Amino acid sequence: MAAARPLVSVHNLTGTASEQVALPAVFTAPIRPDIVRFVHTSIAKNARQPYAVSRRAGHQTSAESWGTGRAVARIPRVGGGGTQRSGQGAFGNMCRGGRMFAPTKIWRKWHHKVNLNQRRYATASALAASAVPALVMARGHRIENVNEVPLVISNDLGAFTKTSQAVAFLKAIGAYDDVVRVKDSKKIRAGKGKMRNRRYTMRRGPLVVYEKSEGLDRAFRNIPGVELASVDSLNLLQLAPGGHLGRFIIWTQGAFQKLDALFGTYTEKSTLKTGYTLPRHIMSNADVARVINSDEIQSIVRAPIKLTKRLPRKQNPLRNFSAMLRLNPYAKAVRAREEERRVAGSEKRKELIAARREHVKTSKSLRERRQKFYATANKEGEVMF
Repeated sequence: MAAARPLVSVHNLTGTASEQVALPAVFTAPIRPDIVRFVHTSIAKNARQPYAVSRRAGHQTSAESWGTGRAVARIPRVGGGGTQRSGQGAFGNMCRGGRMFAPTKIWRKWHHKVNLNQRRYATASALAASAVPALVMARGHRIENVNEVPLVISNDLGAFTKTSQAVAFLKAIGAYDDVVRVKDSKKIRAGKGKMRNRRYTMRRGPLVVYEKSEGLDRAFRNIPGVELASVDSLNLLQLAPGGHLGRFIIWTQGAFQKLDALFGTYTEKSTLKTGYTLPRHIMSNADVARVINSDEIQSIVRAPIKLTKRLPRKQNPLRNFSAMLRLNPYAKAVRAREEERRVAGSEKRKELIAARREHVKTSKSLRERRQKFYATANKEGEVMF
C-alpha cells in the first residue's frame, strides 16, 4: 500500500525540491469538522481559571425588611436617614447595589475530560485537513506562492538559531506572505480584556512541526503568528485554532516521516500509541452510482420484479354513471323516471307561461278600455269628484 500512496517533495532551505517521500497515511484520514469542533471546545475549557464574585457582594449594608402593614414590598430596606440611600431596597438581585442572582462559585465544574480516542480522531482529522490547499486557503492563510501543500523541509531547518535566518527561509519558500497577513491583523482588543494582559488580538500564521530542535524554537519564536510544535506532542489547539480546520503547517522531514510510526497505517498499527489504528472512511468510494452499476454488484443482485397486472383506477360512482350502474343497476330506471318527470314538468311550465302571457294580454286590453272610458266620461261630465 505504501507504493500506491502519492509522493511529497522535500524542499531544501532555498525552496527547491531535492527528494521525495511517501505521504503518511494519517493525511488520508476522514475529515470530521463535527468531532474537531467538539473536542476543541472541550479541551479549551481545561485552561480556564476559576472565577466568582465576592461572597459578601451586595450584602455589605445593614438592611432589614419593614414587614407588612406599611404598604410597601417586604424587600429588605436600608436603614438610617438623611440620604437617598435611606429606605432603598437592598440584597435582592432586582435592587440597585444588590447581589446577583445565583452568584458564581469557584467550585464550578471548570474542566472536561475528553476521551482519548476522540482526541486522536480529531488530531488525525486536523492533520488530514492541513494537506488540502482549499481548506488551508479557506481558513485565511496566504499560500499562493508556496510550492506544495503539505510543505516538507529538510532536517537542516532544525539548525537555525537566528531570527534573520528564519525570516530569510520563510521568504525563500513563499510563506512570508502569511506572516505579513498576521502583522497587518494586529488590533487592540475590544472590551475589558485589554486591561487584563491580553491587549492585542492577532491572527495565526504558519505552524512549524519539528522532530528535533537545535535552536529552531529560538529562531522562530519572535516572528508574529508563527508557532512551533514537536511532532511527539501535537496539540489540537494548534492544529485547528478556534475549532477551524486547515492550519498551514511546515514540516521537517524527520517529523513528516515519523507520522506513520505515531498514527500507523491502514495495514499496520501505531508503534508509539498502544492499540491505536487510524479511523477509516465510512465509504471508500463515494460514487454510489458507479458502485451499484459495477459488474460485481450487478452479477449478484436479484432481477427487478415487473408487475404484469395493472390495478384498475378507482372511479367515483357519484360522477361516473357506469360505476354507479355496477353498484346499483336500478339507477338506470331511477334516471329514466327522473327524465320523464323533468320532461313533464317542462311541458307544464310552458303551459303556465303561455297562460300567464294570455292573462297579461287580456289585462292590458281591459286597462286600455278602462282608460278610454274614463277619458270619455270625463269630457261629458259624468265623473264626480
